[in-house]
Amino acid sequence: MRPVIIDKVRIFDGRAMLGPGSVEFADGVITRVTTEPAPVAPASADVIDGTGMTLLPGLIDAHTHVFGAESNLELALAFGVTTELDMFMGPPEATQALCAAAGERADLADMRSSGLVASAPGGHPGVTMPLLPTVAGPERADAFVAERQAEGAHFIKIIVDDGANHGMSLPALDRATVTALAEAARRRGLLTVAHVSALWSARLALDSGVDMLTHLPLEAALDEAFVSRIADERRVVIPTLAMLEASAPKTSASARAGRSLADDPRIAGYLPDHARTAMAEGHEGLCVQHASADHDFGHALSSVAALRGAGVPVLAGTDTNYRPDRACPVVHGASLHTELALLVRAGLTPAEALTAATSAPAEHFGLFDRGMIAPGRRADLVLVEGDPTKDIGRTRSIEAIWCVGVRFDREAYRKRTA
Repeated sequence: MRPVIIDKVRIFDGRAMLGPGSVEFADGVITRVTTEPAPVAPASADVIDGTGMTLLPGLIDAHTHVFGAESNLELALAFGVTTELDMFMGPPEATQALCAAAGERADLADMRSSGLVASAPGGHPGVTMPLLPTVAGPERADAFVAERQAEGAHFIKIIVDDGANHGMSLPALDRATVTALAEAARRRGLLTVAHVSALWSARLALDSGVDMLTHLPLEAALDEAFVSRIADERRVVIPTLAMLEASAPKTSASARAGRSLADDPRIAGYLPDHARTAMAEGHEGLCVQHASADHDFGHALSSVAALRGAGVPVLAGTDTNYRPDRACPVVHGASLHTELALLVRAGLTPAEALTAATSAPAEHFGLFDRGMIAPGRRADLVLVEGDPTKDIGRTRSIEAIWCVGVRFDREAYRKRTA
């Protein structure tokens, strides 16, 4: 494979803006990053003039649902998402096969998955999935985690949800069981991610020692004492603002980022028709389908602002539930650009939002071969017009994408999916 040099380009390395400078990669790996005048390029290299552009690490969506659909990983890649962290998929053999395929192919986003989730018997989501294994009490926790690890799970997802957001009253995992799950995972070197649905479940998950919380309550903002505790205990939060915005019945007049994305020509032209329709009109797969009157998206924005102020690591994740036969308005790839915009609306700087979608998820999920533009890292790269550290919307102005050093042909993708 011929070496590639991107020259005279701003470099956001995953934490800060460097440059202008040049980045060289070959055989899927970054080999040189410099802000000094570049040496004369070898005749064998492909040189790209990056004047006026910014080079980013490949984006990482820290909360997705791929549903076994290979097309979702291609759709993600078309919008610069080179890694997806899948938060529930089965059966195990299908999850293993798709993770393996994604790891071997440069035309799909790479994928890590929790596999099957831990939930209460008769609870969410098992009430509609009778074959889903559940955890009947703390004495079952160790075996559950061992089974998921044997199936290849990269982390353990724990559901702490009583079904209220779905119009049901269901049993939920208790503190003793969630604690036992967190401890069993920790003994085996696996992270735990807790799906929380309300203030009570967020507190229970934190009390139980899970590593990460995903989602935020909509009935009220997290209070100062709770946020301080999250910070003191070095927990991590994946807010999934894109999903919460689409789900919440109350939003401010300006909070329509997800729906309006379908009208952005930088996005719409690369969406398959069914994805564009789902984004503009779909209502399936939303996490709050029977919201109470006090559910307000503004509470989630306030919580993110407080978390950011306390120094809590915030990761960009969309909770996309989209697939071609499911009209979820939060779609793979494209909706991460909504997430970035919403993180900035919540108070993160554009650079902090970019970190939340690059080096931060790589660090906290142990993906130390990516997330940064540095020698030795994977050549997962996104070249955009303008400077997204000043205008986060510039992440949508994609000029080129590389996955493991292979350039993704966006134009061919656009023509194929039109």
